[in-house]
Amino acid sequence: MVTIKYYNGERLYFRPLEPGDEEPLRRWRNDPEIWRTLDRGYPVNEFREREYIEKLYKSTEDVALGIVVKEQHRLIGATGLRGMTGANRRASFGILIGDKEYQSHGFGTEATRLILRLAFEEYNLNRVELSVLADNTAAIRAYERAGFVREGVFRESYFRGGRYVDALQYAILRSEWLRAELEPAESADQVPRDRVA
Repeated sequence: MVTIKYYNGERLYFRPLEPGDEEPLRRWRNDPEIWRTLDRGYPVNEFREREYIEKLYKSTEDVALGIVVKEQHRLIGATGLRGMTGANRRASFGILIGDKEYQSHGFGTEATRLILRLAFEEYNLNRVELSVLADNTAAIRAYERAGFVREGVFRESYFRGGRYVDALQYAILRSEWLRAELEPAESADQVPRDRVA
């Protein structure tokens, strides 16, 4: 299989999702530990997952990408931007690190930062937003480390594990992202940080 690198980071890169990715994506989305953190909690079969992958690249307002670890060229998750519109220059962000071996090692934070670069530098967006379940503390830490700001709460929005859970609304603006990108350079004798592309 040919290695396609759509967007390159430090330890990982993004590539298009392919029909051959159906099995791990379906396995991850059906894992109870994972689907409890997602906005949908129903099972997905092979037919539905293949259909989902096939429809991904028909929309000009959505982009979905596989998250791949560089050293092993191993798919560990997926990420994307939904609802990109020219007029408002905004999108909704989602991410899934499905391979448990790579969870809690900073790959989610790196992938989040990398997709923000893609959103602001390549797609010229002004705002990237997300919604996260309030009890998903690992994801919340990763989003806040990447610069997302909490904007509000949707009280008791989801029913998970026999109880209602709040959903937190987060967003980051292009101006906030640019300021965060420049801060390390300003504190390091005005030397710009190396960018990974």
